[in-house]
Amino acid sequence: FSLAAFKRNKRKLELAEKVETDLIQLKKRRQSNEKENDSGTLDTVGAVVVDQEGNVAAAVSSGGLALKHPGRVGQAALYGCGCWAENTGAHNPYSTAVSTSGICYFYKYFRVECSCALQTEDAHQALLETMQNKFIGSPFLANEDGVLGGVIVLRSCRCAAEPDSSQEKPTLLVEFLWSHTTESMCVGYMSAQDGKAKTHISRLPPGAVAGQSVAIEGGVCRLESPES
Repeated sequence: FSLAAFKRNKRKLELAEKVETDLIQLKKRRQSNEKENDSGTLDTVGAVVVDQEGNVAAAVSSGGLALKHPGRVGQAALYGCGCWAENTGAHNPYSTAVSTSGICYFYKYFRVECSCALQTEDAHQALLETMQNKFIGSPFLANEDGVLGGVIVLRSCRCAAEPDSSQEKPTLLVEFLWSHTTESMCVGYMSAQDGKAKTHISRLPPGAVAGQSVAIEGGVCRLESPES
C-alpha cells in the first residue's frame, strides 16, 4: 500500500514539474495533492504508560510522510527522538513520559522541553506554554507554512492518601494530557482492569487555525500503590 501511494504521488509530482516550473506554485500543488490523498494523513501512533510502582515508559511508531527521500530515517528508529520517559529522581519530583508527532523539530527537541516543563506544579499550564512558546513560536520553524504537531504526556508522583479517604497507603497521582496544533487528534486511554480503551477525538476550538492555534485537554486519576 505504501509503495503504491509513493508511486502515485511521484507520478503527480513529475507531472507537476513538467507543467509548472515555478517553485512556489509547485509547493502549493503538492500541498493540495496531499490533502486530497489519504496517504498525506499524519498517522503517527504513540503511547505513554505508568505502572503501580510509578515507573513510566513511552513509545512511538510512524508511517512517515509521502515522497520521503531514500535513506530517510524517521523518529521511530532513533533513540529518544520522538518519545521520552524518565522516572522521578533527585532533580525530578515527577515521573514523565512524552510521545510526539509532527515536523522534525518537534521530534528532536520538543520532547525534552516538554519533559522539563512538566516538573513545574501546573502541568496543564506548563504544556500549553511549551506548545505556544517552544513549538509554534520557535524561531527554527518561522518559515513553515503551518506548524503542525501533537503530543501526549503522562505525569505521575507518589502522594499521601486523601484526608477523607479510608485508604492509609500512599497513592500515585497520575495526570494524562494531550495537545495538538492539527485540526484533530485521536486519543485513547485505559487501565489494566479495563477490557476496552476509552477513545476521544480532540479538535481545535471553533474558528481556530491549524498550525497557529493549540488545543489541550486531559484528566487526573489516582492509582493505589501495591503493598510494600
